[in-house]
Amino acid sequence: MNQFNDIIAKYKQTKGINQLNITTALIDMDGVLYDSMKYHTIAWKKLTDELNIEASLDEFYIYEGMTGAGIIRLLFKRSFNEEVSDEKAAELYAIKAKYFGEVGKVEVMPDAQRMTSILRDNNIERVLVTGSGQASILNCLDTDYAGIFDHDKRVTAHDVTNCKPHPEPYLRGMEKAGRTAEECIVIENAPLGIKAGKAAGCFVIGITTGPIPKEEMVKAGADLVFGSMGEFADALPTLIEAFRN
Repeated sequence: MNQFNDIIAKYKQTKGINQLNITTALIDMDGVLYDSMKYHTIAWKKLTDELNIEASLDEFYIYEGMTGAGIIRLLFKRSFNEEVSDEKAAELYAIKAKYFGEVGKVEVMPDAQRMTSILRDNNIERVLVTGSGQASILNCLDTDYAGIFDHDKRVTAHDVTNCKPHPEPYLRGMEKAGRTAEECIVIENAPLGIKAGKAAGCFVIGITTGPIPKEEMVKAGADLVFGSMGEFADALPTLIEAFRN
């Protein structure tokens, strides 16, 4: 028996459906396609130190999936009980983006290219769904993931009003693909993104690519969690077969 059949059956039972026809993968970017979170945390810490906001490096892994403006508003509310205007949030995020450009490197996540190629070769459509607006990474997609993400199949921080864990980013991804939740899987590496995918009604796959443990992804609602991108890529053909049975 396929090792994933019971998990898929549980999802179908929860949704009250008999058939699951997965045609589309909604894929996060930072921590999934790129090993970039370690540099984002450094850039955020530099900015918060300058603003006299107490924050730790690891804290920013928890915020992964939020837009930059959303993180800035959260920090100012917590530290100063202050609301931040759109203009100020954009100004501060531009500074953070500058710091990221100084310390960050665009490093493809090991095995992520293999993972996306398996999806493509199995006729699973790919839609990017990221809370990032970081041009220095987004501009690399066409080179690093050539032929994987069509330009009209990308959702970024510029396309949504509500960031993860709100379902809007994944609902927008489904809209761009013209698909329903029962036709989509979500591929994520962070609790906020997992919560967003679940709130959108999708089958959600968590992948451990940073310091956030598997248990936190399960707690966030992931249907299935893999210990690394390589482990996920190895299992993906079998998982696709299970979805189609």
